[in-house]
Amino acid sequence: MRIFGLEFRFTDSLWYACWIAAFLIIAAVILNRKLRRVDPMAKPKGIQNLLEYAVSALDNFAVGTMGPVGHKFSAFYGSMFLYILLCNLSGLFVWFRISPAESKVWIEFMRPPTADLAVTLSLALITFFMTQGFGLKAKGLKGWLKGFTEPVTLLTPINLIGEVANPISLSFRLMGNVLAGTIIMALYYGMLPMLAYIISPALHFYFDVFAGVLQSFIFVMLSMIYVSGAME
Repeated sequence: MRIFGLEFRFTDSLWYACWIAAFLIIAAVILNRKLRRVDPMAKPKGIQNLLEYAVSALDNFAVGTMGPVGHKFSAFYGSMFLYILLCNLSGLFVWFRISPAESKVWIEFMRPPTADLAVTLSLALITFFMTQGFGLKAKGLKGWLKGFTEPVTLLTPINLIGEVANPISLSFRLMGNVLAGTIIMALYYGMLPMLAYIISPALHFYFDVFAGVLQSFIFVMLSMIYVSGAME
């Protein structure tokens, strides 16, 4: 697709990102309808107990990171954490590709959407605009502009570069870590096909599960720090 002479491509990573977003939306609607039928006076159990614990943990984490204002952002950043986490963990999913002509079956791992800069930069830009928007709302136009000149006016260019660098560092940090794990696993399967399915569970646990959870946590925590810092 070409717009104003520029070519835009809807890659597989963007498709996967949309599928994961659709899955979370459908799951939220189903759980919401299920919880509406629960007696509010009854003792929580099952999925309700798990969800209440998760919501409470996310709310406490947001307040601990952002201060009292974190209550307003816990739902948003909780959703962002779940979305990034599922995108990172999607590298565990496999596709079966069949070639009847060659009588062969290939197993291909799904490429995580967060291994694509287009996805991670979009998430980082959300944080960037939230940082500037809430900073402007909290300080007013004069106070917001004055913040770029502190502590001395001479540092204004550096402060501006620092603000622009935040979304760049956020996007490249997330993409780089996820993409690195994907490349390492691809090389491993290519060089050691006979041993791949014996040792690979431990490597998948580290590169997909451990690193995926850790990078989701870091991205959300830094986003909270940037937004709360702009509102001080």
